[in-house]
Amino acid sequence: MAAAALFCGAALSGCVASPDRGGADGARQRATAARPSPSPTPLWNTRPTSVAAVGDSITRGFDACGVLADCPEVSWATGSDAGVDSLALRLLGASALPSRSWNLARSGARVAELPAQMALAAAEEPGLVAVMVGANDACRPSVDLMTPVADFRAAFESAVAALRRTAPGAQLYVASVPDLHRLWSTGRDHPVGRQVWPMGVCGSMLADANDLGAAATARRAAVRERVVAYNGVLRDVCARDARCRHDGGAVFDYRFGSGQLSPWDVFHPSRDGQGRLAEIAYRAVTAAEPPA
Repeated sequence: MAAAALFCGAALSGCVASPDRGGADGARQRATAARPSPSPTPLWNTRPTSVAAVGDSITRGFDACGVLADCPEVSWATGSDAGVDSLALRLLGASALPSRSWNLARSGARVAELPAQMALAAAEEPGLVAVMVGANDACRPSVDLMTPVADFRAAFESAVAALRRTAPGAQLYVASVPDLHRLWSTGRDHPVGRQVWPMGVCGSMLADANDLGAAATARRAAVRERVVAYNGVLRDVCARDARCRHDGGAVFDYRFGSGQLSPWDVFHPSRDGQGRLAEIAYRAVTAAEPPA
């Protein structure tokens, strides 16, 4: 007994307090204690098996393949073009795209349309819903017509609620709104931009593109400020949903060069630009941890 007590004191573990716990009962207790606890199922699956996309013209590939036309095959979210290598193509493979991906975005859509789009997406019970919305809420004929931030928040919250009512287990990837001010800076000296932008492309930001006076500068600053506010809403609402990942501002921070912009409007992403958006989305969706 003295030797046993000395051994227990030295080992600090694995000893029993009473001889009554020996034998078969003690062996069963020790086996149970040694069995590892089951790991909880992670809330985020880095390899979802189906993808739905909602949002606006960027997700429809507008002006990426031709003038004033959607080109969903090059969509960053669900496109089949191998050069773009969309989020869905990377996750699912080409053979699964027709049956397990859905592009429900609409060119020209603003956030007020998103709840209806999200309800359609939820009906498919997708593993992942990818959303990019907000550019059209800031791109209005004038600053006064931009969607108020409170309305933007209410509509986005309603869209997330619509998803959760029908597809509570679906994951949600939220891309930030691109920096429209940087797009103006990149394209304002481009010959196509000078011809096309005056026809009504994102008037609040791009009108009188070469006017560097105080009023025009203040107008563009107000649009950029509104985009920043929209991105704050997207980030904050997403953070309250355990199955949502925001891109951490990666799309807003991305510096689209002229090669990543449509040759027909120098504003929407080109094929190459769509590919960059796909890369950003794929990194966010498949990362072990969400973007900072």
